[in-house]
Amino acid sequence: MNQGRLSVAIIGAGPVGSVLGQALASAGHMIAGIASTNPKNIERAETMLPGALVKTLPQLLELADLVLFAIPADQLEATIGGISEAKLWRSGQLVAHTAGQFGYSVFNSAAQQGVIPLAIHPAMSFTGTSVDLARIRESYFAVSAPTVALPIAQALVIEMGAEPLVISEDNRAIYFEAISVATNFSAMIVNQAIGLLESVGVSDARSVLAPVVRSSVEVAIAAGHKPIDPSELLG
Repeated sequence: MNQGRLSVAIIGAGPVGSVLGQALASAGHMIAGIASTNPKNIERAETMLPGALVKTLPQLLELADLVLFAIPADQLEATIGGISEAKLWRSGQLVAHTAGQFGYSVFNSAAQQGVIPLAIHPAMSFTGTSVDLARIRESYFAVSAPTVALPIAQALVIEMGAEPLVISEDNRAIYFEAISVATNFSAMIVNQAIGLLESVGVSDARSVLAPVVRSSVEVAIAAGHKPIDPSELLG
């Protein structure tokens, strides 16, 4: 580590990993390399992280001060467990993941080998392009970590340009439910609305819906939480 700058390994070069890698690189950290077997993701990483080399997981674990796991949530526990079983962690190494439903306890087996666990979930949708860097600056990242490590997680989020939102380990599931409801439900409703308009001959349904959806969301957010009157849904 050099004057607070970290050597960062990106595990998983999908949209999230590539964009966060670029954000960390822009903050002055060094990308030690990426681990990915997906040709499309490797191509994306070559665009977003020029000069970053594809390396094996053991190579990156040996090199990195910070190991960022941006892999599908259903692969996270098995991946961490396999590394712990092989005893590849380095004491004092920072390890972080981006899965919303997990806190830092998913790293328990790694923590027994001396790593510092962090959970950093970006509360935003990703395109996997540089457009996301601007969106990061308008977003919150949920952070969970042991008390002594929480300032590290918060500092990393601030360096990437987002606002840290501290979520306790016990409240992680509720937080993730809220984010999932907001993203998945809105996507389904918009998709249904587009289909309905197209069924009656509206050729550019997305353009028609975009302003009304944006304004409706802004009004709902401004109003905050309140009990729902079923009659309002019909009006």
